[in-house]
Amino acid sequence: MRPHILSLLFVSLLCSFQVNAQQSTNAPTWAEESAQQKEKRMAWWKHDRFGMFIHWGLYAVPARHEWVQQREQISTEDYQERYFDLFNPDLYNPVEWAEYAKKAGMKYVVITARHHEGFSLWDTKVSDYKAPNTPAGRDLLKPFVEACRDAGLKIGFYYSLIDWHHPDFTIDGTHALRNDQEARASNSKRDMNKYRQFMKDQVRELLTDYGKIDLLFYDFSYPGEDGKGHEDWDSEGLLKLTRELQPEIIVNDRLDLNDGAWGWDYRTPEQFMPNKWPEENGQKVAWETCQTFSGSWGYHRDENTWKSTNQLIAMLIEVVSKGGNLLLNVGPTARGHFDDRATDRLEGMGNWMKVNSRAIYGCTAAPEEFQKPDNCFLTYNAETKRLYVHVLQWPFKTLYLPGFKDKVKYAQFLHDGSEIKYTARTEPGSHMTITAGADDLIVELPVVKPNVEIPVIELILK
Repeated sequence: MRPHILSLLFVSLLCSFQVNAQQSTNAPTWAEESAQQKEKRMAWWKHDRFGMFIHWGLYAVPARHEWVQQREQISTEDYQERYFDLFNPDLYNPVEWAEYAKKAGMKYVVITARHHEGFSLWDTKVSDYKAPNTPAGRDLLKPFVEACRDAGLKIGFYYSLIDWHHPDFTIDGTHALRNDQEARASNSKRDMNKYRQFMKDQVRELLTDYGKIDLLFYDFSYPGEDGKGHEDWDSEGLLKLTRELQPEIIVNDRLDLNDGAWGWDYRTPEQFMPNKWPEENGQKVAWETCQTFSGSWGYHRDENTWKSTNQLIAMLIEVVSKGGNLLLNVGPTARGHFDDRATDRLEGMGNWMKVNSRAIYGCTAAPEEFQKPDNCFLTYNAETKRLYVHVLQWPFKTLYLPGFKDKVKYAQFLHDGSEIKYTARTEPGSHMTITAGADDLIVELPVVKPNVEIPVIELILK
């Protein structure tokens, strides 16, 4: 992924794009699609809400962030010499990876087929810089795709537009050799036309050789001085190829095709939580935030800002309460396993999802008529007419639901299906109800918080 400064840049641009998310008047013929067709294509994604991101490559060997080559300005030759022949994931078990995702309640997985370092996890025919030529000795994507499908998970590929290894990728301001003047001078001998064809050849392999692929996460464009945008990638050509090969695929928004809704399916705020459901031209758009357990995407041995299980569950709830998806990242080690910090969080989220998943799957933001109680998030399932109150901070005995009177038929804890009693104010001035409004509901809660990380109250609406 990109450094944090670029994340902030993306966020600042998020609200400035003036794009109609429902239809596009300037779509090329091959991209024409009605709002109903797009809604049908994206229905599973909007329902499932929760996915796993996996960042894995040579950068797992130094274990100092996936941008280690760029951060430490390591040359292509030195980087390959240091790490290529040491990449030997002898503990790699894709069935186990898929099982971790499934048990955590995730419904889809996106894996880095190739990151910015240019190293390919599959047996690409257009590069020797690939997993089969390392001690790994094999295509690492194929068994992973098969394991995900066997586990009932949707499968997606991350594909980097950037390549610090390819000899025709011109040196720019984000390149590992950006401060090397001799390398800069080599741009006169580099041919981006060849690089653009290389990308298309690799994308064709990924979307042809592995069956149905559900998602493609391109990453990323940085137009402007000393950067690269849609013309540098031939983004329109890439997207056209993508849709020709996989018509039902869902594609993110990082190709720098922001002048029409045809150029992207959803927005991708990174390491950031919008304060409300993102809108463009006054219309709510599909969105997914990609987040890490810690501050790094690739395996970072010494990174210590790991989020707690409670924080991660609250993050998932908040995202869904604003109509979005959460793509939560794991960075496997060089030997091919998830470290114990990751498995601990995944297990914790899985325990919560086991009993509370119906407050996530198929849910979205609550209708505006329902006001969020203090220290709570609301999610809503329009099909079942059920509203979910996620209680972030356990109150003492009483939870007030403002304006909920005459809207609720029944209330229960979601984790065990036990009834929760509630009343409305009947005697103005009563010492028990004096703080409640005439249209509020007063929910009676146990003094002791249930043994659930974040308890959920399920309200069956009238």
